[in-house]
Amino acid sequence: MTRANWDDLRFVLAVAEEGSVSAAARRLRVNHATVLRRVAAYEEAVGISLFDKTVRGYAVPAAMGRVIEAAREVDLAVQAVGRALRGTHAPLAGEVRVTSTDSICHCVLAPILARLRVVSPELTVELMCSNRHLDLGRTDADIAVRPATDLPDDLVGEVAAVLGFGLYRARGLDSGDWIGLSGPLARSRVGRWIDTTVGSGRIVVRADSFVVAREFAAAGMGLAAMPDFLGAEDLRLERVEGILPDLPVDIWVASHADLAHVPRIAAARRQLTEALAGHAERLRGRGA
Repeated sequence: MTRANWDDLRFVLAVAEEGSVSAAARRLRVNHATVLRRVAAYEEAVGISLFDKTVRGYAVPAAMGRVIEAAREVDLAVQAVGRALRGTHAPLAGEVRVTSTDSICHCVLAPILARLRVVSPELTVELMCSNRHLDLGRTDADIAVRPATDLPDDLVGEVAAVLGFGLYRARGLDSGDWIGLSGPLARSRVGRWIDTTVGSGRIVVRADSFVVAREFAAAGMGLAAMPDFLGAEDLRLERVEGILPDLPVDIWVASHADLAHVPRIAAARRQLTEALAGHAERLRGRGA
């Protein structure tokens, strides 16, 4: 055990949590061979094979469950050290990494961040557009601007506005076809409504992006539920009334609890919250 490289442990944990070397490589942003090499090195160092290698991927045997759980605790401790070190860099100058959904990034945050740059020129903002919830515990991002019903316990934030949804189709289209949602959006409130209400036979295409769903709708492929502002501001589309219920979702501006009071992050989060509140009517849309 004394020969074990604890940095290799994060590769072991990634494979255990993702279930495959390829998925672990994507998560860690390295190549497939690196993951294989680091896992093999750890297994050789400890003298134990940690995985059952099957055609479906890498499975953790029951006997290794406690080992992986202990590895997860080590990883959490290392991440806490990293956040504490980041928290010591208190000056307002520096980089703040913001993540949000594609529709909010494309249509809402760009002008807000431009104004933030004027108010706080000492801040450099990196905007990461992803419908997948990045792990703020791993400092993938400093601030998340996310529609969500609530916040995980390890995040601190405020509701800046409410996101409303509408149902849209290409102007003049009369069709019973639907555009479904996939990926993280399938688990959203509106995604779950579509899955439970619209028969699968009526869904002709799916998208993991509301922006892409809007383009499908504009191309005449069917009805698409999307953030109301996204459809209302597109002249190619018309709103369809009386089908989609009102499904509002809070928009949170949040940081990990360990970083919430770092001055540059707190200042950016406060200004983002205030700016989004100024767009509250637009973001709420017309409701049902």
